[in-house]
Amino acid sequence: MKWTDAEDIGIALAEKFPGVDPLTIRFTDLRERVLALDDFDDDPKTSNEPRLEAIQMAWHEEFTDQ
Repeated sequence: MKWTDAEDIGIALAEKFPGVDPLTIRFTDLRERVLALDDFDDDPKTSNEPRLEAIQMAWHEEFTDQ
């Protein structure tokens, strides 16, 4: 997965961290959680606030659908 795969990352985060409300996670912590995903393979330096926000929103959508 790459930073641009917000939906896939959101699903993976929801599976790895069930019950965690992504809106309570700071972007610095969110970035670290994304980098720790087994299937994530992108340059850590290319993360930015809009990408992290998209990931957070995708994760939040999964969280609210549970």
